Amino acid sequence: MKRAMDKEMVSHDVGIDATDQDDWDMQRLGKTQQFKRNFRFYSILGFTTTLMATWESILLTSTYGLIDGGRAGMVYVYIGSFVGFFSAVISMAEIASISPTSGGQYHWVSEFAWPRCQRFLSYLTGWLSVLGWQAAFASICYLCGTLIQGLLVFNYSDPSGWVYSFERWHGTLLTIAIAAVGTVVNTWGYKILPPMEGLILAIHLLGFVAVVVPMWVMSPGQASGESVWKEFTNSGEWPSMGLACLVGQLTPIFSWTGPDAATHMSEEVQNAAFVVPWCMVSTALINGALGFIMLITLLYNMGDLQDVLSPASGFSFIPAVNHATGSVAATNGVAAIILVMEVCSAIGILATVSRQTFAFARDDALPFSKHLAHVNRRTQIPVCSVLVSTIITVLLSLINIGSTAAFNAVASVMIAALFTTYILPIAAVIRVRFQPGGIPPSRFSLGIFGLAINVFSLAWLCFAIIFTFFPTANHPTPVDMNWSILVFGAVVIFAIVLYIVHGRRVYRSPVTQVRKAE
Repeated sequence: MKRAMDKEMVSHDVGIDATDQDDWDMQRLGKTQQFKRNFRFYSILGFTTTLMATWESILLTSTYGLIDGGRAGMVYVYIGSFVGFFSAVISMAEIASISPTSGGQYHWVSEFAWPRCQRFLSYLTGWLSVLGWQAAFASICYLCGTLIQGLLVFNYSDPSGWVYSFERWHGTLLTIAIAAVGTVVNTWGYKILPPMEGLILAIHLLGFVAVVVPMWVMSPGQASGESVWKEFTNSGEWPSMGLACLVGQLTPIFSWTGPDAATHMSEEVQNAAFVVPWCMVSTALINGALGFIMLITLLYNMGDLQDVLSPASGFSFIPAVNHATGSVAATNGVAAIILVMEVCSAIGILATVSRQTFAFARDDALPFSKHLAHVNRRTQIPVCSVLVSTIITVLLSLINIGSTAAFNAVASVMIAALFTTYILPIAAVIRVRFQPGGIPPSRFSLGIFGLAINVFSLAWLCFAIIFTFFPTANHPTPVDMNWSILVFGAVVIFAIVLYIVHGRRVYRSPVTQVRKAE
């Protein structure tokens, strides 16, 4: 009888399509169900897999790894980083199964952190997550825009014909255009988003085949196994080869950003406590495997390393694919596939940041929280959060007109901010494991290995985040410097000041609304 009353209270008058477990989870978390649960396992798997877009990102960001580590460095750093990354994913998957809420990490910190500081740490985590995902959306839109510019440079650089002139304001306009596409799909196209994600997953997999096969079949000759597995490069002139390889891990780290995306869509997923964690695990395994195959394909077929490291287009994979296929048309086709998938990734990232913003505003943590937490009753979409996220990206893109380095500094804070939001809840769960009763039961459990996996993932995250602040080369100029440490510090200080001035008076810490399961 009590469960029936709770279900009626949680679901109110919206067509929810929630299971009894979903209703019970929402009741325990003290939240009202406001979204329709349109996502099933396959559609949310498509959402997260294409949002991370690992094999595509390996090509797009290969320059970092090739400069610092070279061929062999990229192989071993990828393998080592994946072990650490996967341990972090399954650690968060277990927590997501316990508390499947759109709030994600800031809710977990509130529920499991030290009671005396959980409210502040939760608030800090929420701000880092919101700003980290916002930076991710700006970054992916900009990446798509500059990829279009890179293709124009690649196709129109012959002095005998029309030559494309690379202008920063072009990149800004293209960034805004990509953001607009994501906004249209996330608002007017809300009905097609779940089924579209299943289609995008198929394109993600078929596109992978369409890129890998021509690079192997059409290649004029592969590099030797000796050069791929044993040839390291230290073009960044770091004091040691080991340090160079560690700096080069930015390529795989960037390619795996966003394993928590499914968590922020939890309240739109049917049977979320079971589907979301398994989706996170499946996404990591699928993208990890595809990314490794694509990496090996690139390293064997890209041609001379120095030719790849100095592309006029700004993207190393373009001359690499052109060398492998020997065809401008094929290179354009590969780049077009990657561009389409990255636009799809931008759509997913906008959905994620808007849900994270909605959840944080629901707990009165943001300015204008009432508006940002509003969900349109007809569409069941937080339209205001979607539009505000787009406006922020448009404003950030204007920075690029004045200075690309300044824009990159803002965008690059994404990885450090999100990694911090992974560190804090995992550390909090380790604390709870030593408390009487341990962590609450979940439908996805690490069992007796949970503590060891949590500790290992925490150690790796703390280690990896250090190198996200490194520049690509030793002794950088001010333009080449990685200013993300400055932006990250500013974000942390901003969140602390805002908490003191505003948050501590109005912020409703999620743990105060969590009900003890009966």
